[in-house]
Amino acid sequence: MLETVVREMEGHQVVVLSDYAKGVLTDQFTRRVIAAATHAGIPVVADPKTVELDRFQGAMVITPNVSEAAAATGIRATHDDSAEHTVKEISRRFGITGVLLTRAEQGMSLLFEGKEIVHIPASARDVFDVVGAGDTVVATIALALGSGLDLETSARIANTAGGIVVAKHGTATVSRSELLDEISREGRSGLSSAVKILDIDDVRSRCEEWQAAGLKVGFTNGCFDILHAGHVQLLQYARSRCDRLIVGLNDDQSVARLKGSSRPINALADRGAVLAALSAVDAVTAFAEDTPYDLIATLLPDVLVKGADYEIDQIVGADIVIANGGKVERFALLEGRSTTGIVARAAKGDSAVPA
Repeated sequence: MLETVVREMEGHQVVVLSDYAKGVLTDQFTRRVIAAATHAGIPVVADPKTVELDRFQGAMVITPNVSEAAAATGIRATHDDSAEHTVKEISRRFGITGVLLTRAEQGMSLLFEGKEIVHIPASARDVFDVVGAGDTVVATIALALGSGLDLETSARIANTAGGIVVAKHGTATVSRSELLDEISREGRSGLSSAVKILDIDDVRSRCEEWQAAGLKVGFTNGCFDILHAGHVQLLQYARSRCDRLIVGLNDDQSVARLKGSSRPINALADRGAVLAALSAVDAVTAFAEDTPYDLIATLLPDVLVKGADYEIDQIVGADIVIANGGKVERFALLEGRSTTGIVARAAKGDSAVPA
């Protein structure tokens, strides 16, 4: 079995060792798997049941719960100070550089490579059943690490996932849609913004999931080069007309074609990050074409919102939305606010537009 595991590592992003104390993760087997993963540059996540934690040396992180940690160290983590003592003792005694102590309703405590302890509060609003929560945490950390996220961010996402499953009756799972919605709702540590920026395949899936849940999906688009009050009012209005708002964002090349070679002022990644930080926006996706016609045809939103300076028959994609039973909304833009105007005033050294 060891040869099979080592062979199958190639092409994978993370290795999970889930110990159920059934005799599979022996000392020798565990050490050799971790050594092979380390040699291949693959992080290892281990969920131990044994008190002999030194066999997990070399893993990026182990995830004992309070009882498992107490059995290994003799220390019962009942509050943040004792939790900090526990993870430091595990690291010192067993040579483990990454320890994530799961503490049920008290959240988690993370120690990694000797850095300052991070205490992550529990995210569950109601707890009905904790069965399977540990497996959810391990699986989510592995998925996040395998996607290239750092350990602290991965732990925070896993904490959110665990909070979702314990709020359900029975052994439960968490869907991608549930996890993204909860992260967005919590808005913790910048995670809310990060999960809103999606490629075309992911935004299509999100749109379908929202609509399948009976939610009305809205869409608007633009360059959003220098975000100003006019943009914000448009986005707030658009969000008020739907349950979830997707923003289509022109990529840098299409902005240059539309606005001139001196634009954009802000690159696509920066423009997307600013939009995603707004509570009115639920998803941001870029498109390379000069218009979002193909994107609208792909998403089939329920509501399309544009500025009132366009007649409905001039609004790109209006025909698609109307033919699909949706609505087109026009919003009266805030007078005198535009990125082009801001750039021109800045070039001349003029002051702001009067309120």
